[in-house]
Amino acid sequence: MALTTEEVNKIAYLARLGIDEQDVDSYAKELSGILNLVEQMSSVNTEQVTPMAHPMDQVQRLRVDEVTEGDQRELFQAQAPDVEAGLYLVPKVID
Repeated sequence: MALTTEEVNKIAYLARLGIDEQDVDSYAKELSGILNLVEQMSSVNTEQVTPMAHPMDQVQRLRVDEVTEGDQRELFQAQAPDVEAGLYLVPKVID
């Protein structure tokens, strides 16, 4: 698919890009090349290809899920202006 200079100018206008008139032909050529590559890739049969989340077959290393800090709830709630039944009370903001 070859783009014309008019199409490149229209795309640039819609994307709010300023392109110098001397560069329009080179943009048309480069964008046409990209669209041709996408067209070629679309024609490839991928029926038997398994989808993957990542190209590298690696497992993410995770840290051990263990408690590293003691419970400080009483300390924090002692500093709060208003607490009831272990919950922070805040002013109502929605009627």
